Amino acid sequence: MSDSPRILYCHCNYAQVVPEETKHSVLKKLSDSGAAFDAVADLCEMAARKDPMLRQIAEGGNVKIAACYPRAVKWIFGGAGCALKQSSTQVLNMRTEETEEIAATLLDGELVPNLPADKDGSKPAPHELPN
Repeated sequence: MSDSPRILYCHCNYAQVVPEETKHSVLKKLSDSGAAFDAVADLCEMAARKDPMLRQIAEGGNVKIAACYPRAVKWIFGGAGCALKQSSTQVLNMRTEETEEIAATLLDGELVPNLPADKDGSKPAPHELPN
C-alpha cells in the first residue's frame, strides 16, 4: 500500500532504556511481517552526528516510529535541526507499551498522530519540563 506510513524502528542501543525483550520482539514481528521498514541502531546517536536520514524522515510523508516517549523522539529530531511534523508522525513507546500492541499498530497502515504540540520542536515546551 503506497500511502501507508513509513515505519522506523529504533533499537535504542546506547541509552539502554528500552527492555531488551521488547526491542527484540518488536523487531522480530516487523521482520516476520514482510513489511518494509527502516531499522536504526540509535536515534539519539544519529541526532548527535546530524545524520541526513533524520531530515529525510522528517521531511517525508507519514511516519510511525517505534522508540521511546513521543516527546523525546520529537526533541531528538528537533535537536538535530529537522523537526517532525505533528500531523504526520506517530510514536510508539517501547518503554511503556506492550509488544503486541506496538507491532500491531506499526503494521496496521493507519496513522494516529501523537506528537505533543509546541511552537519549537527543538526544545520542550514549558509545560513539558520535568518538575
